[in-house]
Amino acid sequence: MRNATFAIAFGMVWLPAHGGIAQEQSGLTFPAGGNGVSQRAEVSQWVGPVQIRIDYHSPAVHRRGVDRTGHIWGELVPFGLFDDGHGPVKATPWRAGANESTTFSLSHAVQIQGHELAAGTYALFLELAREGPWTWTFSTQTSGWGSYQYDPRSDALRVAVEPQPAPYTEYLTYGFDERRPDGTVAFLQWEKKRIPLEITVPNVNELWAAQMRKELLGWPGFDPENLRRAAQFCADKKVNLDEALVWADRAISQPFRGAGIGREDFSTLWTKAAVLEAMGRDAEAASVMETALRLPGTSVLYLYLYASRLLSAGKTRKALEVFELNQKRHPDELYWTHLGLAQAYTAVGKKPDAIRQWEIALRNVPDSEKSDIPAFEKTLKDLRARG
Repeated sequence: MRNATFAIAFGMVWLPAHGGIAQEQSGLTFPAGGNGVSQRAEVSQWVGPVQIRIDYHSPAVHRRGVDRTGHIWGELVPFGLFDDGHGPVKATPWRAGANESTTFSLSHAVQIQGHELAAGTYALFLELAREGPWTWTFSTQTSGWGSYQYDPRSDALRVAVEPQPAPYTEYLTYGFDERRPDGTVAFLQWEKKRIPLEITVPNVNELWAAQMRKELLGWPGFDPENLRRAAQFCADKKVNLDEALVWADRAISQPFRGAGIGREDFSTLWTKAAVLEAMGRDAEAASVMETALRLPGTSVLYLYLYASRLLSAGKTRKALEVFELNQKRHPDELYWTHLGLAQAYTAVGKKPDAIRQWEIALRNVPDSEKSDIPAFEKTLKDLRARG
């Protein structure tokens, strides 16, 4: 009797759950699919300050010894909307994974295939087509098991994409590639297909500026170099310029009550001038840079970099003036000053002066810059070959 009671007590664990037993078992976690297949996975990618995350379960092409290659698309996963026979909905898309709904989460609003999608978490579905594009669906109903409770009224966005051939992939896999500062391509890859999803963050630079604004309210805002770098970023990207000018001025002159003080030096003035130039206030920018150029103690590298930027912008005469000032200020420096003059004289067509400066610069290349020697030697060779 005791053995029978023991067997019954333990056997009840494996019987179909009813009533109170079902409640007790509902909190248990078992392997995905009941036998460890279609395991849970997640992948995350940042585009600037924007996080994109996909949570899914990953089935395999081979299952229980059966090779399903060639039978995934259009068979295991039917074309169009279909009735899987498990829920109240008679026309469902594919859950784009296994088990619970695949979810797609965004920390900020983005564009999907050129269409706006707000920040949040969405169930991600895919509708196959026998011919033509396939359709991704983003649903605000995320708590369902697969797509058995799918309701088109919860669709936040539907976008069409072309499926692509791909190298064989055993396990259904999501990933990100074609990464750019303002976007990426998410993809589902399984068996021999890849289904892409173009994601763009068109306001990524504004989002970076907003992040900097938030951080500058805290302790980082007591460091003038942080203010300068934030202002320079905005100048380079031409965003948030009014506030960037405030940051630039604070980096120059704000007292920070024991944590540091702003400083008027070449770098902070150059940044302020860059902001003014981005705002179209060129005369004010030029005046600020004249003040910067009069400051004593500016490093040879700062002057070289500033003059190089002028040269790249086509302001050749002004660039040559600054390169000459750099050589006058730092007569004992034998590389950066002569390199700058070589580049400027080459740009203005002063061949003999350019050759002489290239020769001096090449004799004094520091170890950190030796990778540039072949390019410099080619420039010198070309100059000598000219009539």
